[in-house]
Amino acid sequence: MAEPSDRALVERTRRGEAEAYGQLVERYQTSVLNVCYRLMGERQAAEDQAQEAFIRAYRRLETFQIDRPFGPWIRRVAANLCLNAIKGAGPDHQPLEEEHDLPGERSWIDPERAQQQRERSEVVHAALHSLPPHQRAAIELRHYQELSYQEIGRALGWTLNEVRTNLYRARQAMAEALEGQDV
Repeated sequence: MAEPSDRALVERTRRGEAEAYGQLVERYQTSVLNVCYRLMGERQAAEDQAQEAFIRAYRRLETFQIDRPFGPWIRRVAANLCLNAIKGAGPDHQPLEEEHDLPGERSWIDPERAQQQRERSEVVHAALHSLPPHQRAAIELRHYQELSYQEIGRALGWTLNEVRTNLYRARQAMAEALEGQDV
C-alpha cells in the first residue's frame, strides 16, 4: 500500500485526524531538526525549536496552501522560529555544543579516519556558525536540505536576488573562514 501524500495527510489533519499529523511529523522530523540544529548550533535548543515548529504548524494548518508542498513550508516555520530565537538571544549567545554523528552512522570507518572527519566537521561547523543567521539559513537550506533557489525564497520570504546575494556572501565568508584549513 502506497504511503498517503502530504496533501492527503494535511486534509485528514484538518478534519481532526491527529494521527495523520503524526505521520507528517514522522516524515519531516529529521529535516526540520537538521534545519534547527544548523541554525541554533546546540542540540537541545534545536530539539526545542523543532518541537515548537511542529506545534505552530499544527495550529496554523488552516493557513497552509494545500496546493504547495508541505516540506518547504514546515522548514520555513522552523527556520523563522530559529532566526527569531537567535535574534532574541542577543550578542552573548554562543552555541558551544559540538555536532556529533547519530549512533550507527559511519561505524564502518576506521578510528583515524573518523577522527579526521570529526575534526573537519568541527572546522566547517565553526565556520558556519560564524555567519550571520540569515546567511546560515541560506546555506542550510541550499546545501544541507538541497532546496532550489525558488524554494529557499519561499521558505524565507526572500526574492530570488536576495537568495543569490545571501548565498554568495555566505559562501565567500565560509571560504575566507576555511582558508588555510585542511578541509
